[in-house]
Amino acid sequence: MKAVAYYRVSTATQARSGLGLDAQRAAVADLCASRGMEIIAEFTEVESGKRNDRPELTEALRRAKLTGATLVVAKLDRLSRSVAFLSTLQDSGAKFIAADMPEANELTVHILAAVAQAERKAISTRTKEALRAAKARGVKLGNPNGAASLKRAGKGNVAAIEAVKDAAQSRAQELAGEIEAVKAAGAQSLREIAQGLNERHIEAPRGGSWYPSGVKRVLERLGT
Repeated sequence: MKAVAYYRVSTATQARSGLGLDAQRAAVADLCASRGMEIIAEFTEVESGKRNDRPELTEALRRAKLTGATLVVAKLDRLSRSVAFLSTLQDSGAKFIAADMPEANELTVHILAAVAQAERKAISTRTKEALRAAKARGVKLGNPNGAASLKRAGKGNVAAIEAVKDAAQSRAQELAGEIEAVKAAGAQSLREIAQGLNERHIEAPRGGSWYPSGVKRVLERLGT
């Protein structure tokens, strides 16, 4: 059984430093070893997961199809959460598997991607509606305390509060990988993590630079 490995990192800095790549390689290697699969080729992409035009992935898919190998990735988000992209992947005719969900088939992956995409759209819609409602009631937008400011306004809009919380939680999940990469590079304290995120040019949830207090809030949302 043959395997073509595909790894993806979001920034050139990650690619040069190996942040994230080592973990991906280890996950793919462990899965292949457990299934008796031989890795015959490896491809590494430096690109945002939001884009579908990834030449390294295209080449990996082509190689997998031509050799009859299975495309192996560490995590499903290394491919994409875009339904359109996953449809293209399935239409390519190449088999693929993810180390974090090896039992998933093409239909399962497509359904999961559709649910994830629908949830992102729903969160975005709820947030926009909540902000419009808050603005109509005279709540000052851009308050750094978000949900807390809506509560203090005494308007009783539970949906608006929940929408803000949902948006914050979604953002925290997006930042989880970057924080783990910074910690893997040696950052331990909140200040060191904040410095690492700033060096990677990652914007804080409210824009601008990171500070220890902001890192603490994100870690609390992630339960770490």
